[in-house]
Amino acid sequence: MKVCRLDEMIGGWFVGDFSPAAHRSATCEVAYKQYRAGEREDAHVHKVATEITAIVSGRVRMNGVEYTAGDIIVLAPGEPTDFEALEDTSNVVVKLPSVKGDKYTMAAEQHTANTEGTS
Repeated sequence: MKVCRLDEMIGGWFVGDFSPAAHRSATCEVAYKQYRAGEREDAHVHKVATEITAIVSGRVRMNGVEYTAGDIIVLAPGEPTDFEALEDTSNVVVKLPSVKGDKYTMAAEQHTANTEGTS
C-alpha cells in the first residue's frame, strides 16, 4: 500500500504523468483543488486534453456562467475557459489524457496567432 498526502502534491494534482504523483499515468490527470473566494485562474485552453471539473462545494464562474456544488463542466479540446471562485470552493478536475505542456493561456494563444507567418 502506498500512502501520500495532498499537501505533498503540486496544485492538488495527484494522478498524472508528472512528479510528484500518488499514481503516475499518461492516461489521465486528477486533482482536488480548493480556492478561496476571489481566487482566479487565467483563461486557458487545452489542445489535446478534455478537462472535466466537478464542483464539490462552493460557487464559481467559468466563461461568465455560474456553477454550484454538484455541477460537472466538460470542456472538449480547444474550448477555452477561465475560472473565478465566487465563494470558498472545492472541486475535482480530471484531464484526459495527461499531456505535458497542454495548457495554453489565452494571452499566449493570441500572441501565437498574431505572430504566425510574420517571420
